[in-house]
Amino acid sequence: MPECDNPLWPCAMTGAAACLAGCSGVSVVIHGSSGCYFYPSTLLHAPLHGTFILENEVIFGSEDRLLDVIGSLAGTGNRIAVITTCVPSILGEDVRAMLSPYDVLLVDSPGFSGDEEIGYAKALSLLEPKVDPDAEGINIDGACLLDPFSRGNVQEINRLLRLANVPVRTVLCDDTLKNILHPASSTMGTNADFGSGVGDYLGGTLGLRQVRTTFSRVGDLFPGTDVGPVFAEIERQEERIIYSCDKYLQRFDPPSVAIFSGASYAEFAADTLEQYLDAEIRCIGLRNHGTISRPAEYAGGLSQVRTLIETANPDLVLGSSFERSICRNRAFVGLIPPLRGDVRLAPRPLAGINGTLSFMEDVLNTCMDVKNRISHS
Repeated sequence: MPECDNPLWPCAMTGAAACLAGCSGVSVVIHGSSGCYFYPSTLLHAPLHGTFILENEVIFGSEDRLLDVIGSLAGTGNRIAVITTCVPSILGEDVRAMLSPYDVLLVDSPGFSGDEEIGYAKALSLLEPKVDPDAEGINIDGACLLDPFSRGNVQEINRLLRLANVPVRTVLCDDTLKNILHPASSTMGTNADFGSGVGDYLGGTLGLRQVRTTFSRVGDLFPGTDVGPVFAEIERQEERIIYSCDKYLQRFDPPSVAIFSGASYAEFAADTLEQYLDAEIRCIGLRNHGTISRPAEYAGGLSQVRTLIETANPDLVLGSSFERSICRNRAFVGLIPPLRGDVRLAPRPLAGINGTLSFMEDVLNTCMDVKNRISHS
């Protein structure tokens, strides 16, 4: 079996499940073992179905098991999507032939074919969304159920678009199947690591600079919009951020930082911390192979993460539960999954104006908490 070279990041199968599980009207079947089902199920918190193949199906074939599950879903009215996992792919079973009696979307996306972004992109490409030139509004891009900030991002960009008197057409991919298949001609991003490539891209919304630039384009391209309220809120909230960060810097030195995430969030975090806290970004460890405009290296294993943290010796670590488990007494802020042990009920954004406010709030609070504990110890 091919080696898993990025054990800290979800695989292509999980990325495909995240894409399709965000489509209301699609029943997603994970064709594989129980482990291949429960891993995305615990991360996505969305309805999934599994074939739960056992040793005898590995030896004698999994067709009967797969068709039983498909048959139980055939009368629901949903589009059925089957995602293959490593075991049936390695066995070389002709899953497409097995499914020929049914109208089923087959996503051949075993874990060893890449990371979550690859599986997400493949599943979305198989849905084949086609721009509807008559559709009103703007699409919100980059919504992925694996992202702990995805739902908050969508709510925040919805809010800003309403302020600008612009309707939302499609959320890619956290929407009805009908909307996803027929998006509008313009798209606004939240997390470029899960970009759809659908429609004309207006820009991203991570950080106040991006929000300002992207909504400037909205104002130029769409008659009848009023982006003034968005700009006014940016000015007002940025003053609050600057004030709070100045108060912090009157008491403490600028933090040194190690960042572990996908490329899009890493760039946002580094830019924002440098701009408002004069932070020193000592290292960036990327979970994926995205592009970033500053020095960074790929960090797909726990030993690599540990080495980067020990070498950089930062005050603040941004990342996942893996980073938190080895960052010792340093300040920590969760940025990527998994975030085990945290109760996350409210949809917190990272994109938009409130996303920057929320991010800086978390950073300032956790850094002050650690500084105060050290001073009193």
